[in-house]
Amino acid sequence: MQAIPEHFRLDFKPVAAREAIVRLGNARFTLLTDRLIRLEYDAEGCFEDRASQTFWYRQQPVPAFTFSRTESSLDIETPYLHLHYQSANGDGFTPDNLSIHVKATDTTWHPGDTPSDNLKGTTRTLDFCNGYAPLDNGLISRAGWAVVDDSPALVFNDEGWLEARETPESDWYFFGYGHDYAACLQDYCAISGSIPMIPRWALGNWWSRYWAYTQKELTTLVNDFEAHDIPLSVCIVDMDWHITKTGNTSTGWTGYTWNRELFPDPEGLVDFLHDKGLRTALNLHPAEGIHPHEQHYAEMARRMGADPASGQPVAFDITDPTFVRAYFEVLHYPYEAMGIDFWWLDWQQGLTCRLDGLDPLWLINHLHFHDMARNHARRPLIFSRWGDRGHQRYPIGFSGDSYATWDSLRFQPYMTATASNIAYGWWSHDIGGHTSGDGDNELFTRWVQFGVLSPIMRIHSTKGAFYDHRPWMLGDDEAAHVLRETLQLRHALIPYLYTMAWRAHRESLPLMLPMYYTHPEAEAAYHCPQQYTFGTELIAAPFTDPADPDTRLARQVVWLPQGDWFHFFTGEHFEGDRWHAVYGSLRDIPLFARAGAIVPLGAQVGWGGVDNPDGLHVHLFPGADNTFTLYEDAGEADDYLDGRCCTTTMTQRWREHRLEFTIDAPTGDLSLIPAERAICLHLHNLRPAVTVEVEVDGAPVAVTSAYDVQTEMLTLDGIRLGAGSTLRAVVRTDEATLRSQRPRQRETILRLLKAFKLHIGVRNKIADELDAILADPDKLASYLIAMTPSQTRALFETLYQAGLHHVADTQQPTLLVMWNNREDERITYRYNDIYLFFGFVQSAHHDQGVVPRFAALTPEMITWRHGASEEHVHKTQWQLQVDYHNLVTSSESYREQTP
Repeated sequence: MQAIPEHFRLDFKPVAAREAIVRLGNARFTLLTDRLIRLEYDAEGCFEDRASQTFWYRQQPVPAFTFSRTESSLDIETPYLHLHYQSANGDGFTPDNLSIHVKATDTTWHPGDTPSDNLKGTTRTLDFCNGYAPLDNGLISRAGWAVVDDSPALVFNDEGWLEARETPESDWYFFGYGHDYAACLQDYCAISGSIPMIPRWALGNWWSRYWAYTQKELTTLVNDFEAHDIPLSVCIVDMDWHITKTGNTSTGWTGYTWNRELFPDPEGLVDFLHDKGLRTALNLHPAEGIHPHEQHYAEMARRMGADPASGQPVAFDITDPTFVRAYFEVLHYPYEAMGIDFWWLDWQQGLTCRLDGLDPLWLINHLHFHDMARNHARRPLIFSRWGDRGHQRYPIGFSGDSYATWDSLRFQPYMTATASNIAYGWWSHDIGGHTSGDGDNELFTRWVQFGVLSPIMRIHSTKGAFYDHRPWMLGDDEAAHVLRETLQLRHALIPYLYTMAWRAHRESLPLMLPMYYTHPEAEAAYHCPQQYTFGTELIAAPFTDPADPDTRLARQVVWLPQGDWFHFFTGEHFEGDRWHAVYGSLRDIPLFARAGAIVPLGAQVGWGGVDNPDGLHVHLFPGADNTFTLYEDAGEADDYLDGRCCTTTMTQRWREHRLEFTIDAPTGDLSLIPAERAICLHLHNLRPAVTVEVEVDGAPVAVTSAYDVQTEMLTLDGIRLGAGSTLRAVVRTDEATLRSQRPRQRETILRLLKAFKLHIGVRNKIADELDAILADPDKLASYLIAMTPSQTRALFETLYQAGLHHVADTQQPTLLVMWNNREDERITYRYNDIYLFFGFVQSAHHDQGVVPRFAALTPEMITWRHGASEEHVHKTQWQLQVDYHNLVTSSESYREQTP
């Protein structure tokens, strides 16, 4: 074997501390943490201590545990787990001889148990998926345990290269975390590898399009974005950067030679992009190897011991160290020297290769990432599909070619947040959709709004004159305006997002998390798949359905946990431990801040806005104490691993009549941040008449204050803060509370009526009688005949704070949610379903009653067998109705055509 390059010889720590290991016969148990045990059995008593594909760092601090052992039995106990094992007598691990009790959930696991409560993980790709795609199991389960079978995994030899293992027969990792899901991810990343810090520029807006741009067209495109005040941080050049018409057996998908007809001056293009403050990547499909038309073919052939005169292609073989060295040195390094910042690995190789048991995608991602890491002046970054467990080490994920449909958009918030269950937090989707669709501007705008509130914001589409996602070319001024504001918001969010990237690196908690991470004991948290926590301070629930033609508004249903919540953009207060139906126009985005939230943003700018900002806009929300530590570093080099960074602690202390906010002097390397910063404070949901005091380094300073009556936001501007300075701001009132207590239900009803496609006379009459209707919503009954079902639904959901919601295409293919915040006994429901098969009614079900405060329904799963096959299907027809005081009914239903 040719010597492996030094940067592929990683510093694994695979051998666990001897004190953490307990053996009995041919079984070995390693206490990796107090919630994580490695379980090994081998008939010869031979065990594997080398790093596997997934688990690299078994050398961990020895956790607290006790054990008792006899000749035939073993008990191991930690604060969280109790393992019992009876000597296997050559049978390996079986349900009869091994069990682990998870104390937190009072659950006992035996080998072979099915993880029926698993909350899923992620998938390799969304290629060819219109909406729902099955997700692999993740690590998180409501039962409080997960098992990873590492027995088939390859291991790294002493040269740092993968090879098959010979032993043991069973190599399992048991995670027993109860409902402390964060602890599970932290244990997993501790032994498999942390989530790296991505470069700061990766958090801006990306542009990519499968399009045969000329160099002039691409430079014009970038200038157009700047002229339209739409900031970018990354511009990807898809596969037409290289020669695609080859004149030989290559299909043209694989290529490593610039197409000089399109790009006569590649160096000039890269310099142009860098001068604009952008990073760039080239698209690769390496599957077909290197053919004779390639610029570097002769050198590759010689490096592989072939005669260039033969004209035979050099096969792609990522398992061959000789090929790998040449692949990087000959085909990639020249372009990286030119300034290419990273590579888009658009994989086409399939699932097998020359090394049995290896998915080649796993190795190509691993090698590309660590090859980029050879240069410590830049952080390694790849852009590729998910290659299975351990890939949190290799950001960023490309989710594949998505269909441009509402079904695809609807699935992506759930899919992206759920990937956190395997610690995979840096997904990038084709925002706007790669292909298909009908050019729906509303769909594209909603997709961008989700993209801005997702890990990576990358607009993409395929070839075709009408697959054009340039906002100014949509022919829709409203959409173009909303898109400009939304894409500017993304760059403003970077200070917050980058701090969350640091949290992901340090605490193994991705940016987007399902709601059950923060509220694992709340049943509702498991039934709101289209919302997620967006960092520590926010909950996002993007609109994922088109506006109703009669309300002319989009609708989303949101569960807000216990406590006070505030709409980030309007300041409206929402009670927690409630479900809320939220309606919005095209510019509206459902984003909610928790009480006490501190959200530091940059300025909204038309270009740039990626670097550590000269000014901070700090958004503060009332109702609770809180601390937020802003993280900053050089943004691209890997010296953050040596502690070169700067942190700034911000603290809010809340009393009902007084809010005190402080910014401490930054700590760390102050050369990383501006010598002076402009600070603007935005205090949400406050009453207008308040007293304000602001001090910098203990001395009073004058500020400019402004109050927005509509959003109830006080803005304090004109504050200058030196790099080593402190800030203290106090806002107080002589009233009982600082908080605005303006009820907004009336405003909400009027906003709904204004949007409705409803006779103006009816709208005027309802507005005239609105005070009486708010006091007694039943008075709306006189006007129901003039309204459509969607209009009555919007009004009654708002008035009665009760309703129902249908969510399709998540872990449960059909999820029905009902809520009744006021527990009004005159709000009732009726549910019916029926299963028809082969001309007969196989089952039918009916239920009715008062709508509870919360309930989630999933139509019963039917299992039927035909010979050796087994299929699971849902009820053929179902309907759920909610009745408001016998006045009006809201319903959801599904009917499948059945012979």
